Amino acid sequence: MAVTSAGLHWEKVGTALAQCLSLCKVGAQAVVYFPSPPYNGGMAKTKPTKRPRLRKLAEARLPTRFGFFRVLGFENTRRDWLVALVKGNPRRRAAPLVRIHSQCLTGDVFASARCDCRAQLELALARIGREGAGVILYEPEEGRGIGLINKLMAYQLQDRGMDTVEANQRLGFPADRRGYALSAAALRALGLTRIRLLSNNPDKVAALERAGIRVVERVPCQPAASRTLRGYLRAKKEKLGHLLKL
Repeated sequence: MAVTSAGLHWEKVGTALAQCLSLCKVGAQAVVYFPSPPYNGGMAKTKPTKRPRLRKLAEARLPTRFGFFRVLGFENTRRDWLVALVKGNPRRRAAPLVRIHSQCLTGDVFASARCDCRAQLELALARIGREGAGVILYEPEEGRGIGLINKLMAYQLQDRGMDTVEANQRLGFPADRRGYALSAAALRALGLTRIRLLSNNPDKVAALERAGIRVVERVPCQPAASRTLRGYLRAKKEKLGHLLKL
């Protein structure tokens, strides 16, 4: 049977729609999720890619209970944003202390006890404040890159017994789909190519190194944890490879 151009067009549209919208049944409740782009498992890309270009849109003074910082707003050509908190003059340090912090509404704002995000952020602010120079990069990578609503869906699955990694994967996402090219671009925009990284995540170190940022030291970022966090931290240690003492 001959296929008209109009029929072929609508067949392609139907295929595209089917790929864009997946339906995952969880228990008795259906959960609609939006799949992530293909993920390469955190491995270096085989083909070189262009480094993202950033422009600084704003800069202002930001007094905090951890001292005075400068807050800078960056954006790339795709309108992806990133905020930098800068203490003192990091460029005068051979390798200033840097924290790359992923946005967490539930933790950072609502003080959720499901994660240690707010405690890590405050630890970083205090540590950099004491050092007198350093940078905190605040990335819009909610839920390790899956977005706020999908993270809430993952919480729903965790309430049913899954851990943080299993929940993300059940929704069709990798355990961690964050990228750090934007952070690397922000560090270069700030004139920083050699840093000490405040992090427990060796994959973050490797990603920055691949992006041209020399990480001369990884500084642990592990605040005191309550009993409610033990399962969450164990999953990060055993399934994500985070360097934690439990």
